[in-house]
Amino acid sequence: QVQLVESGGGLVQPGGSLRLSCAASGSIFSGNVMGWYRQAPGQQRESVATMTSSGYTTYILSVKGRFTISRDNAKNTVYLQMTSLKPEDTAVYYCYYQKGLSTYWGQGTQVTVSS
Repeated sequence: QVQLVESGGGLVQPGGSLRLSCAASGSIFSGNVMGWYRQAPGQQRESVATMTSSGYTTYILSVKGRFTISRDNAKNTVYLQMTSLKPEDTAVYYCYYQKGLSTYWGQGTQVTVSS
């Protein structure tokens, strides 16, 4: 089992920045993938950014150049630095840990971009 605890969401004005953190604990193994999904009201959950334990990253097109995913493997923590935030980035952000066929999810953290 893997437990994920997220932090860092909140209310920010358009153009602002936020940093999300997600700490994993439990049965953590190398060769995993960690990342972030988000779900806006009435929308499907979408993958925002992923990062393998070896450092390979992917981003959804709408956040490229604005969001940066990073990891501290020693702390089993993944981060999402979000800059130049837009109202359309408003959503609940979920981190996840994936190893093989198993995927674990955090509880979600609300990000609201509004003036």
